[in-house]
Amino acid sequence: METLLEASSAGGTAARERAEQLVREVVDLYGEGLARVVRILAEHVEGGAEWLADDDLVASLLLVHGLHPHDVKTRVRAALESVRPYLGSHGGDVELMGIEFPGERGPADGGGVVRLQLTGSCKSCPSSSVTLELAVQDAVLAAAPEIASIEVATQPDAEPGLIAAESLFSHVHGPSGPAGTWCPAPELEQLGPGEVGGFVVAGLPLLVCRVGDDLLAYRDRCPSCTHSLAGAVLARRAGHPAGDAVLRCPTCHAHFDVVHAGAGLDDGDLHLEPLPVLIRDGVHSVAVPLGVSG
Repeated sequence: METLLEASSAGGTAARERAEQLVREVVDLYGEGLARVVRILAEHVEGGAEWLADDDLVASLLLVHGLHPHDVKTRVRAALESVRPYLGSHGGDVELMGIEFPGERGPADGGGVVRLQLTGSCKSCPSSSVTLELAVQDAVLAAAPEIASIEVATQPDAEPGLIAAESLFSHVHGPSGPAGTWCPAPELEQLGPGEVGGFVVAGLPLLVCRVGDDLLAYRDRCPSCTHSLAGAVLARRAGHPAGDAVLRCPTCHAHFDVVHAGAGLDDGDLHLEPLPVLIRDGVHSVAVPLGVSG
């Protein structure tokens, strides 16, 4: 649509203004029709509005026209829940401290600020910054477009080992922008439970494991011997519950806990390099750090 509007500028200012007015009229028309659909559905089908909100595309249209059945806090909480399992794999968690809008403005006017508290042990995981910048920010802004920024409550008396909020969100607040980009990787779906596969996403070789319903992606490089992990398989440690998953390097035989951010089981200072995997627009996508390649 923006491309067509720019093309209409070739006809002069008046042509551009008429094109923009036409777009506004069409949006208003469909918005009114969508409002009536929502109203009729709510009157005749219990939970009908919830069904609409469960579809990502329909939910985005509901947000545009102010018709979403959930308020901004409910949507932000749901967004955080969607990324909480990944944060948990890093030994971390996130808590919503509040949502503020400047002055007398409300959600309909936009410009809101989400305040978060990050907790948990990070163990210097190199992908934590990308995880939070891309996973948390992306999830929150997609669920609540009226939010303008995300801020993290600091902990002056934080114990050693807690996630350093200022460091993790430096790129969110800084002029350089996010430290990575989401790359669609629908091919990850082919992995079955307990399987391990090698993939190349945006030029970066990855090793991906499926543990239960979860896909866990790591850079394809053993931190112990620096060789590829091609040929590695998952195993469960004796006496550990279902869901435990250990990856053994086929070259040096080092062991890593893939469920908990690839922590080394032989040497606590070593760990695999995990990368966030989320479903975006219905497709599994991997957050690949900028400047990182095979």
